[in-house]
Amino acid sequence: MGGCCSRDEVGRMPTSGAMERVDAFYAAEEDSVRVGDGGARVRLKGSCMVASMFTQQGWKGVNQDAMTLWEGFAGDQGTIFCGVFDGHGPYGHRVACHVRDALPSRLQSGMKAFEGGAGDTGGDGDGWFASWNATIVSAFEELDKELSNHPWIDCICSGATAVTILKERDHLIIANLGDSRAVLCTRDDDDQLVPVQLTVDQKPNLPSEAERIRSCRGRVFSLEEEPDVHRLWLPDEDSPGLAMARAFGDLCLKDFGLIATPQISHRKLSDKDEFVVLATDGVWDVLSNEEVIKIVSSANKRSAAAKQVVDRAVRAWRTKHPTSKVDDCTVVCFFLQQPLPASNKPTRGIRRDSTVSADLSCTDSFRTARSEVSEPEMEVGAGGSQQEWTALDGVSRVNSLLKLPRFAKALSWRKRSVKIEEDT
Repeated sequence: MGGCCSRDEVGRMPTSGAMERVDAFYAAEEDSVRVGDGGARVRLKGSCMVASMFTQQGWKGVNQDAMTLWEGFAGDQGTIFCGVFDGHGPYGHRVACHVRDALPSRLQSGMKAFEGGAGDTGGDGDGWFASWNATIVSAFEELDKELSNHPWIDCICSGATAVTILKERDHLIIANLGDSRAVLCTRDDDDQLVPVQLTVDQKPNLPSEAERIRSCRGRVFSLEEEPDVHRLWLPDEDSPGLAMARAFGDLCLKDFGLIATPQISHRKLSDKDEFVVLATDGVWDVLSNEEVIKIVSSANKRSAAAKQVVDRAVRAWRTKHPTSKVDDCTVVCFFLQQPLPASNKPTRGIRRDSTVSADLSCTDSFRTARSEVSEPEMEVGAGGSQQEWTALDGVSRVNSLLKLPRFAKALSWRKRSVKIEEDT
């Protein structure tokens, strides 16, 4: 679902030549691999030995999703960072791309601030994780403050979510901000594939989130036309209607319960853990955890796994929500085990979630949902009968019903005026 939705028409901010160049930069397909801080190999699309990445634009305009993978993170070849970022609001694509590029560097700087790590201590003990927790929280919150003063990204009613993982040898640290999701595929004692949800979708109606929002005078309710989508609103205006409780940006809501503090968890990996799927809510709105790990585990090539998840999600949008606009869909499949030869691959079933050939050539990862539009397909149930889905008539199912609040217009105009004066 999108970040903001609007019940009123909103005039777009005048776009200068500089802003057009900024958007052109974000829209351009980056090189498959570039060198990041500390000599890390940074990938923004495609596939490699450890991951499959794919993003597809929906039907709402510019693709506001972003993704990244850093191998050799912080100069350590045994450390890998990856994440997906989902923008919302008029300038959400700028926020998502800025977070994608700036967050890893901030995390690396924070790593240097504390002594030791998994390589020195084995990652055991509360002190190691407490240090990581403080470093990640600080990086997220400082980046959010930086966005509030950014010279050319208007974050008054625009923002982005983030779900990231950091693998340091056999340790996995998960940080989540918003309603994207991370799901681990592991094996149980019967050698069956089992999805384990590593994050909680931070929706405004979650009891702990709703309590914080209301204590800050924010409001949480759903609209009559979309009763299943709870949103965050200002105290005295039906705006902006944000469909998540935590996010970067969205400055108009930061005094009313929206925070940029991520939820962080740690998992010690075992040889039963096979892969992690990071995906934006455009995927999880229409596919279950079980469906996603089944698609990935049955892919004939690792490099095609992320694309196959996105393709299935787009088809599901057209059948489950035929009157809604397909959301942007972004997937990163991060593989924890070395691939087996095709002849040695075991056949395993998929068990329900009990908790909340190795062709790895580089593949193109950018497409649009409209490029493969066909007649809506009906899902076939277990008994062979067609399965019907209900839809909200005419609802675009976006993340934010953007109706620019009065004070936000003034702040946005003031910010642009200061920028114009500085440029002249």
